[in-house]
Amino acid sequence: MGHWAGIMRERTESGMSIRAYCEREGMHPNRYHYWQRRLRIAAAAEVQAKKEEVAKMPPGGWMQISAAEEVSEHKNPENDGVMIEIGKSRVMVNETTGTEILKKVCKVLVELC
Repeated sequence: MGHWAGIMRERTESGMSIRAYCEREGMHPNRYHYWQRRLRIAAAAEVQAKKEEVAKMPPGGWMQISAAEEVSEHKNPENDGVMIEIGKSRVMVNETTGTEILKKVCKVLVELC
């Protein structure tokens, strides 16, 4: 696809229409349009993958705990909860913590940090 990306870039930089460029290069415009579509689809898929990757990232200032030993360091043995750290604030969460109150607390902490 890199070859065709180069052709697309060359045609754009030439200022020529697709038809005129294809005539000059001896290719059928349908072939050009086919590869143009393929490149657009590939670019759109790449953008979507980046969006999904960013959506999975924790918000700025939040500490992400992923390794099992790191999680165990933040557990409270009394109620088997997990410590969430936002900036300099810590919130202990366990299975009884309501999701709505947790959302509100996290929102306030993010705004304060």
